[in-house]
Amino acid sequence: MLTLNQSLQLTDKSKNQTAPVTILQIGEGNFLRGFADWMIHVCREKGLYEGGIAITQPRPAGRAKIEKLASQDGLYTLVTQGIENGAPVSRKEVIDVFSEVFDPYSDWERFKGLAVSPELQVVISNTTEAGLVYRPEELGEGAILSFPGKVAYLLHLRFEAFQGATDKGLVFLPCELLERNGDSLRDAVLRYADDWGFSEAFKGWVTGHNRFLNSLVDRIVTGYPAEEQAEAWFAEWGYRDGLLCTAEPYHLWAIEADEELEKLLPLRKAGLNVYWTDDLKPFQQRKVRILNGAHTWMATLGLVNGVQHVGDILEHRQLGAQARSAVEKHIVPTLPYPEEELRAYASDVFERFANPHIRHRLADIAMNALSKFKVRLLPTIAYYAERGEAIPESLALGFAGLLRYYQTTREEDGSFTGRTLDGVAYTVRDDESKAALLASIWEKALADKADSAAVASALLAEKELWGEDLTSWSNLTEAVAKQLSELEGGVYR
Repeated sequence: MLTLNQSLQLTDKSKNQTAPVTILQIGEGNFLRGFADWMIHVCREKGLYEGGIAITQPRPAGRAKIEKLASQDGLYTLVTQGIENGAPVSRKEVIDVFSEVFDPYSDWERFKGLAVSPELQVVISNTTEAGLVYRPEELGEGAILSFPGKVAYLLHLRFEAFQGATDKGLVFLPCELLERNGDSLRDAVLRYADDWGFSEAFKGWVTGHNRFLNSLVDRIVTGYPAEEQAEAWFAEWGYRDGLLCTAEPYHLWAIEADEELEKLLPLRKAGLNVYWTDDLKPFQQRKVRILNGAHTWMATLGLVNGVQHVGDILEHRQLGAQARSAVEKHIVPTLPYPEEELRAYASDVFERFANPHIRHRLADIAMNALSKFKVRLLPTIAYYAERGEAIPESLALGFAGLLRYYQTTREEDGSFTGRTLDGVAYTVRDDESKAALLASIWEKALADKADSAAVASALLAEKELWGEDLTSWSNLTEAVAKQLSELEGGVYR
């Protein structure tokens, strides 16, 4: 069977060959190909954008995927599948947006050439949160390893080539899942500028004539499908694609910038769910409290009850209704934004959770659940406690599920093993000292045959876990104790 490339004539080859490189993309992974690259594809298909993308990988280890993409002439297939507006959808698109595909570690001169290209306008990245940090590095003749270091060097070359021209700055759109990601990139770039002795004039040009935009991205991109499904599609299409990518229909890109940038990247005009905004906080808060909060609520509670996937929680005769109640009745009302918008977002979230093509493993979501709970759910519980109101049953249940999940024993290899209500073993992955503290509290409580009220009180009082003594919160201890008792009694099985 043939492999996907331009010889199959599935796209307009001439259109991309003549497209100037207006975007540099640092990041070759599934997410950008299922998110930003797809968006540029949509804009081009609608005749709204003529530029092309030069793609490189941030780390030497990404070379194999770059070589594979180059062997396919920059083409790959994206299949979007799931639930959209209540109906199942499945769409196949061959994405053709890459004008150049190269490895900067073996072709550093090519990277340097892009830096001084007058057509270059935008830099998009996804190097993971670990990639968007400053790490001291010497400036030599060869490729720079760190992503912010590459950006600092690229900008310095550009500054010198265009003699600090104010119209030759770039727009940076980092997609790393880090709050204030644009600010973080800018700050790291300036640290490299200091390390490498770049001029004050250069640093002033960086901050004054380049835009490092904070943004929030949201789409589940599941990458290469199960082998059986991939082979079935290849047989249907008549070609193979080693870079086949799958994604859900939902997508959101909130970008902290003036809407005038729509002239540069006409994403909204193309009908995409993109927002140019002066404040990312509402987007971040609703995602953290609703989507991430629901995930964290489901994860530990589900695992304790022997449930393995998000979709199975929704179908659970007890927990499914409690999950919806937690979000729709008790999380949404605590957020200071238009209720209609929040309810629409929550509806989208549950539609995404129900996607039969995506199997969210609760064990993966439960990793580091303590720190996640503090950020995602504890502020919602605080809303009720601070007002002296009753803690909603569904929120207390989620907290009880978290605490019961950490009823573990420490193994000889240092790992922590818990057991479901039916006695099936699972492994807890979290901060070692905090997992050990919880295990010791549970061990003492079980040895003392403490009742649920005493257990809840002992766990909630630990400042090391929560940053304060939560037994002082109005109505919380009693509500959590009740749900611990009902969990152990099998009410939710």
